[in-house]
Amino acid sequence: MESQRSFILIALAFVTFMLWQQWQVDYGPKPIEPAQTASQNNTVQSSADVPQASSNGQTLLPSTTQAGKVISVKTDSHIISINTVGGDVISADLVKYPVEQGSDDSYSLLRPSGSELFIAQSGLIGKNGPDANKAGRPTYTTGQDSFVLEGETLTVPLNLVTPDGLKITKNFIFNKNSHAINVNYIIENNSSDSKQLQQYAQLKQSMLKEDGSMFMPTYRGAAYSTEEDKYEKYGFDDMADKNLKETTPAGWAAMIEHYFVSAWVPPQNETNNLYSRVLQNTNGVIGFTGQSVNINAGETAQINSVLYLGPKDQDTLASLARGLDLTVDYGFLFMISQPLFTFLKFIHSLVGNWGFAIIIITIVVKGAMYPLTKKQYESMAKMRVLKPKMDALKERYGDDKQKMQQAMMKMYKEDKVNPMGGCFPLLLQMPIFLALYWVLLESVEIRHADFIFWITDLSSKDPFFVLPVLTGVSMYLLQKLQPMTMTDPMQQKIMQFMPVAMSLFFFIFPAGLVLYWLISNIITLIQAKFIYASMEKRGLQTK
Repeated sequence: MESQRSFILIALAFVTFMLWQQWQVDYGPKPIEPAQTASQNNTVQSSADVPQASSNGQTLLPSTTQAGKVISVKTDSHIISINTVGGDVISADLVKYPVEQGSDDSYSLLRPSGSELFIAQSGLIGKNGPDANKAGRPTYTTGQDSFVLEGETLTVPLNLVTPDGLKITKNFIFNKNSHAINVNYIIENNSSDSKQLQQYAQLKQSMLKEDGSMFMPTYRGAAYSTEEDKYEKYGFDDMADKNLKETTPAGWAAMIEHYFVSAWVPPQNETNNLYSRVLQNTNGVIGFTGQSVNINAGETAQINSVLYLGPKDQDTLASLARGLDLTVDYGFLFMISQPLFTFLKFIHSLVGNWGFAIIIITIVVKGAMYPLTKKQYESMAKMRVLKPKMDALKERYGDDKQKMQQAMMKMYKEDKVNPMGGCFPLLLQMPIFLALYWVLLESVEIRHADFIFWITDLSSKDPFFVLPVLTGVSMYLLQKLQPMTMTDPMQQKIMQFMPVAMSLFFFIFPAGLVLYWLISNIITLIQAKFIYASMEKRGLQTK
């Protein structure tokens, strides 16, 4: 197979994959939108949201709606709103991550209403759990309406006394410079009987919002972890088809979007039940129920979990739970992407600029792949030298494809040319390119990262389209170096049009990705020139 044809097939396969991703967004199964969706910031669904302990969250209690007081919490990482009904986190803004570069508005990870609904719920169920009350979820009390982190730690206590003698304090514990929130229940049994409770925690999100695009196919949906599967996606379509029901040691449940993750992490030394369900055909829920806890009369017990609301910081996520760092989804090439990201971070620690770090890692990667590039271009040069002979064979045998094929194979053997020589090196390089593509696409560190001059955000497109144009020019020059051995006029036109077509795609790509591709092309041009010059010095033809 000729190297140009291989390039066309690889490029078309890449474009086809992106088109398939967009087709799923545009025409894939979607949840049914109700006639009306009404919600207020201080109103949450109560009992309908609560799982029953006996069925691991698969059966719903009667639905009632309660309005509670909303308290605000401000830290150096979050601006949080907590509803006193159930003690749910109904909004969370990430202080360190603006919506747009230079904006004063923080990115809203959790949202309380409408098609943007996304909240983190938690409580106590079981035989004596206050959230299992069919009359509605409990309403906690607190001594103040707002809290501000001023030291290293802030504790926000919500208090509840139940009719059957339980005194419950639900503490939200915030730490400076952290996106992880410890949720701690202190339960005093002041009755004369033993009490049985079980914690649950879940994330509820509207399935109506759509993210991603044809060439930026980022995932938005649920994910979870079990002892067998460190990381498993569970999209809204999966929820609609079948409720998740897994019992596992440790584990976690999460909702993922491009650069951010919301996750409930139960005690990692206990066995937990993971579940999902769909409410009213519009909201997807994923969560866990923990182990049942028995509290004897006069005794006190504590139950803990962690709510993470923040960026996909791999080191932080890995420290919270096994496999949580895999929410930085590099796809099936994660075994290549993760070392590349580690290396990219190391380079950034030396140069202090993500743009220069991308340039340096591209130089290193292309240097490491030089032997493959050399084989590729040497094979291309040999194929270009054979073009006159191939034209003669075509003229000689005309439409007799069998004799034409036999004659070409004989020619390859006599001239010691491998027609696949330009294809295999290219195929071997593609996983490296795709792995680095996902690193630059998924890594939150690149979000709003400054480079130089007009490139002030490597995660956004080039505002003046200079990089896409230069990349198109570099692709055209690379094409000129390749042998045009194909005789089909249509294939020749496709090859000539390829740099233009790819340049159009680069106009909507993030500047960081285009920068990587441009530098890669420039290095390849230099390497190709050097390879051809070396061949000519050895007396080998290149044209």
